Amino acid sequence: MFNVSLPNIEPKRLAVKLTPVGERSVRSGHPWLFSNSIVKINKEGSAGDLAIIFGNRSNEVIGVGLYDPDSPIRIKMLTNNGPVTITSEFFSDRIARAYSIRLPLLASSTNSYRLIFGENDRFPGFIADMYANVLVVKLYSEIWLPYLKEILKVLIEVSSAVCVVLRLSRKLQEKNDHGLYDGLVLYGTLENENVLFVEYGVNFSANVIHGHKTGYFLDHRNNRKRVGELAKGKSVLDVFSYTGGFSVHALVNGAKEVTSLDISKQALEVASYNASLNEYTGTHQTIAGDAFEIMEQLISEGKTYDIVVIDPPSFAKRASEIKKAEKKYAQLSKLGTSLTAMRGILVLASCSSRISSEVFFSINEKSLNESGRNYTLLDKTAHDIDHPVTFPEGAYLKTGYYQF
Repeated sequence: MFNVSLPNIEPKRLAVKLTPVGERSVRSGHPWLFSNSIVKINKEGSAGDLAIIFGNRSNEVIGVGLYDPDSPIRIKMLTNNGPVTITSEFFSDRIARAYSIRLPLLASSTNSYRLIFGENDRFPGFIADMYANVLVVKLYSEIWLPYLKEILKVLIEVSSAVCVVLRLSRKLQEKNDHGLYDGLVLYGTLENENVLFVEYGVNFSANVIHGHKTGYFLDHRNNRKRVGELAKGKSVLDVFSYTGGFSVHALVNGAKEVTSLDISKQALEVASYNASLNEYTGTHQTIAGDAFEIMEQLISEGKTYDIVVIDPPSFAKRASEIKKAEKKYAQLSKLGTSLTAMRGILVLASCSSRISSEVFFSINEKSLNESGRNYTLLDKTAHDIDHPVTFPEGAYLKTGYYQF
């Protein structure tokens, strides 16, 4: 069935006792257990071993997780509701539930979606994205290797995928002792690494072999659609445009002029290619360079736009970067305000999970108030339905729409 021999690993069963804090975490339904929560474990564990969590007082099984010796999150929970047998049927039921949540998307003119969203779908460190009929699986931990074959069989059946591509985190690529590599076609034949797909009737491509993450960012789908609906007859500046998600939606929906700004010339080439996959009458300009510097330059030239979208990469991947990230978001709010025309709309987004929604919108409000311009907060949005949030740390995306 598969193009390569997938790992054949027999996981062990580990008996685990926790600190009171760790036990409360399990009973509360949280998917992570850190190493300092473990009081006792009956044997040395390997990646993917089943960690059977016992309660301290009653000694009953309170949860089951996957052991990860290479992570401070030592146990990634599969279930927090007592004992369970981990079989292919267990994964089938879980994938079927995830798929059912995405059905409304498939009823629209969209054939791209996230089928498995890591911890939020109770698959910690496991991502599965569909682009048309190509399934891209990204692994962030070795814990899934003992179960990969059975899970892939279910995913292929549920999604009707004709091809499966494996993507690996940088950490797994560096380890490289599992016989797998990033970009490996596990199943079927990949005709072209640039896979064409449709998002609310707009044509795009995703490079599933070399693109960031799995090839595209699906989480902003609804925001891209909304910007498109607002863009008819307008001028649009798409900052940190990457491969042109917001830009192309704006063009297809009748924007008169769209400027895509990104530091990567390669990404901008893909943005132009994505635009060419569609019919539009407006003009599309690309600018390669540092977003902060180019925005300053545009301000000095007196440029303004009817819609300004600022969707930067994560500025706070670790706790030590939070303060610096907050300053960058404040700076972007200020620059965006200066570039937004009278009665224009400024769209500010953040994908930094360490910056809470409350902090992000507070930063924006402070910067906009300091500008002295009158504005209305039109809306705040979060994740699309294929990115469900089931625990606090699982939320990362937030977007605000401000009209001056």
